[in-house]
Amino acid sequence: MELIVQPDRRGQQVPATLESLLHEAVLDAELAALLSLLVEARVPLLVAGTVEPAQRRAVLDALLGSLPPGIRRVPLAGALEDFAWLPEAEQLGWRADGPTPDREPLEPATPQGTVILAGDLSPETEGIAWAGVARIAVRAVSLGYGLAGTIAAGTLEEVLGRLRAAPFRLTDDELSRLGLVVVLGADAGDRRLRVVAAHYLRPVARDMHGHVQRLGPAVLATWDGAARRFEHFGWGVTPELALRSSHRAGDFEIEQDRRREQFQAHAGGHR
Repeated sequence: MELIVQPDRRGQQVPATLESLLHEAVLDAELAALLSLLVEARVPLLVAGTVEPAQRRAVLDALLGSLPPGIRRVPLAGALEDFAWLPEAEQLGWRADGPTPDREPLEPATPQGTVILAGDLSPETEGIAWAGVARIAVRAVSLGYGLAGTIAAGTLEEVLGRLRAAPFRLTDDELSRLGLVVVLGADAGDRRLRVVAAHYLRPVARDMHGHVQRLGPAVLATWDGAARRFEHFGWGVTPELALRSSHRAGDFEIEQDRRREQFQAHAGGHR
């Protein structure tokens, strides 16, 4: 599989964009439109797959290009993160051992204007201490913070299994708030990098009577290798996606259609 970050004429690496993902057939216009709408609304995002880590990061960065310009991105400092910038860290269960070394103090973050960049959620990277940092970052989603990261896992079930197990030990309620899980893989026919599945994790909620409602994940799209096309299922949860992104359902559909047409026109211009 080729990397989707290609050098420019001067040999410099050019960051991937949604348009470049579309041009390389990593996804199609309909999925690009849907993901851009949700990422713009700071719905949490994990890019998974057993592909090269650089490919997961490139796709994540391309999707994060849909964030509004004013949104602050705070990268975690690995196992040495002190969360001094997170005002709610203590209520989320954090106990700092000391300040993050060699980092200038950061301004306090706000839930409405911040996306936490979690990096790679692999416990073997930095050990148990890193899992504790990641756990706090996931819990911050319940307060309104955005979250983005990558993980080496080939299916949604594997993603959830890794995060439920030690050392992360995330609860099902915490996992339900992770939002979008985009799984990358190699197409069996041409070995190209593709989104093989995109899922939406539906957050635990309470109904009008105060009863806890736990709904299973929704499939947004899958790649059909035999038919050589993407199959789309996001229409089945449009009201939920609209609510999560602060749109009315009709407005959400109109905007998704508008973006799909834009992406289709861009793709057509590269053929």
